Amino acid sequence: MMVSFFDQFASPLYLGIPLIAIAITLPWVLYPTPSSRWINNRLITVQGWLINRFTNQLMLPLNMGGHKWALLLVSLMVFLITINMLGLLPYTFTPTTQLSLNMGFAVPLWLATVIIGMRNQPTVALGHLLPEGTPIPLIPVLIIIETISLFIRPLALGVRLTANLTAGHLLIQLIATAVFVLLPMMPTVAILTATVLFLLTLLEVAVAMIQAYVFVLLLSLYLQENV
Repeated sequence: MMVSFFDQFASPLYLGIPLIAIAITLPWVLYPTPSSRWINNRLITVQGWLINRFTNQLMLPLNMGGHKWALLLVSLMVFLITINMLGLLPYTFTPTTQLSLNMGFAVPLWLATVIIGMRNQPTVALGHLLPEGTPIPLIPVLIIIETISLFIRPLALGVRLTANLTAGHLLIQLIATAVFVLLPMMPTVAILTATVLFLLTLLEVAVAMIQAYVFVLLLSLYLQENV
């Protein structure tokens, strides 16, 4: 029976229960919890240092009003990185390859930034729809274009994350299949292909982290325009 390469992106079921809920909940169990001791172990120390560095880098261009989002954005980035990395393990499922889940993250957070801008500074928020110095005949066209680009932002966030992870998983599966097919016929070519597969896996680890960072970074840029 032939199995489609896209079957790996179908949400797994067990006794009719979708396991995507477990895949989303599992990352939070893996994180070490800080203890009440004065001196923490190395893992908690490194985790705290990385989170502090990322928080400082992310909140640097934002004013004090945007710093309220620090906990949400950092938690989202750590969550996305963990899900993406766990999805690279064999016999696992990557929830972030589902466009519905990524849109569920992107749309509410993007909408929150727009609502904050409309509530706190409506003139500045609406001013983004019309660049300064625009000729009068082009005003209606530019307003329509900027409005469309504004509503495309959450779609671009979700599609970018989904497409990058899906393409990487497909490429890994294709090359892995080629290795198993070539191994009995041409062992030398199979070994070279396996080397490419190993390098591609390292690249996918980097992509898993970078895409989570880009997702949160773009959200912070949208927030910067509205606070």
